[in-house]
Amino acid sequence: MEKVNNPDPSTISQVPSIDVPQPSSESGDPLKYLGLVLATAVRHRASDIHFRAKNHPVVRIDSILRPLRQFPALTVTDMEVLSQKIMSPRHWEIFQRDYQVDLSFGLKGIGRVRVNAYYQRGTIGMALRVIQTQIPTPEELKLPPMINDFTRFERGLVLLTGATGSGKSTTLASLINEINFQFAKHIITIEDPVEFIFNENRCIISQRELGVDATTFAMSMKAALREDPDVILLGEMRDPETIETALTAAETGHLVLSTLHSPATAETVTRIISSFSPDAQPTIRSKLAQNLLAVVAQRLLPKADGEGRVVACEVMTVSQRVRELILDPLRVKEIADLVRKESTVEGMLSFDQHLFELCRSGEITEETALQHASSPTDLRLKLDGF
Repeated sequence: MEKVNNPDPSTISQVPSIDVPQPSSESGDPLKYLGLVLATAVRHRASDIHFRAKNHPVVRIDSILRPLRQFPALTVTDMEVLSQKIMSPRHWEIFQRDYQVDLSFGLKGIGRVRVNAYYQRGTIGMALRVIQTQIPTPEELKLPPMINDFTRFERGLVLLTGATGSGKSTTLASLINEINFQFAKHIITIEDPVEFIFNENRCIISQRELGVDATTFAMSMKAALREDPDVILLGEMRDPETIETALTAAETGHLVLSTLHSPATAETVTRIISSFSPDAQPTIRSKLAQNLLAVVAQRLLPKADGEGRVVACEVMTVSQRVRELILDPLRVKEIADLVRKESTVEGMLSFDQHLFELCRSGEITEETALQHASSPTDLRLKLDGF
C-alpha cells in the first residue's frame, strides 16, 4: 500500500476524518485491507465506502463524506488486484468490456457487500455498501404503520421511490420478510445484484441475480409469471419493457414490489407514463390506474441526537379519486395536491405531515424538518400551533 502524507486536495479533506488504528502489515494484502476498512465503516455506521487509486478510503456517515486518512492509500496496482480478487471471471470480463460492473460478495465477519466498480481517469474506483445481515422489521425502521399494511395485499403494484441511498432496498426487504413470517407464499426476487439474503420461514423464496441466474429484468419478469409466484420483488423498474411486464404481473393476480428513482409520489406517476411513447401512454395510464396500489417516497434525515438517521416518508395510496386523476393527462398534476391536502384520507401521508410527526416525537429537529419540507411556511405555522 502507498502511504500518502499530503492532505487530500478534494473538498472532503476539509471534513474531520475518523481516527482509526494504523493498519498493520496485514494491509499489504488487499483483501485484508478491505476487511479492515469495512470493519471500521461498520463500526462507525457508514452507509457507503469509496476506494480510488492514490486516495485514502472515504466513508459516508450520516450523509457526510469522511476520509480515513490513517489508512494507506491504494495504488493503481492494488486496485487492480483487489478488483480481480472480489470479482468472478464473469464479472471481470464484463468489467473489462463495459468499464463498470455491479456485484455483491460475502466477507467473513462483515457480511454481504454490494459493489459498483468503475473506471475514472483511467484507474479503477469502487463504491461499496455493507448490507445488514439482520433484516430490520418495519417497527425497527420506524415506518408509518400504513406501509406495513401493504404486505397484506394479494395483487397489484407497490413502489418505493427516493434518491440513491434513501433506504429503498432496506424497506423492501423488511416488507418481504414480514410476508415471509406471516403468510405461506412463493416469493421471487429479481435483483442486480442480490442484496439481502432471506431465510425461509413460512414462504419459499427464490432469489435470482442478473448475470448469474437471469439475463435482464424484463426477461426475468416474463419468466416469473410461469414460476407460480405469489409475490415478486423487482429490484428496479429500469425501462418501459420491465415496467409493462410488472404491470402485467400485477394485473394477472400477483403482488409486485419494486423501486423507482423519483423524488415524490405524484412525480412517480408522471415518470412512469412519460417513459413510454405518446401512442402507448393511454394504455399505460389505464394499466397504471387499475393496478397501482401505493407509492412510498422516502428520505433519510439526521436524527435530533446526531446518532444516525431516520426515514421520512410520503405515502400515496391509490383511491378512486387518484385513479381518475391518473387517467386524465390534464389533471395528473393534481395528485400532488391531493396527497398534500388530504393526507389523512385513504391512508395517505404527506412528507410535511410526517416531518411534523417526527419533529413532535423528538426524532428530528425543527431545523431539519423545515429544511426538507415541501412547504416550509405551512410547516412552520403548524409547528407553532396555527
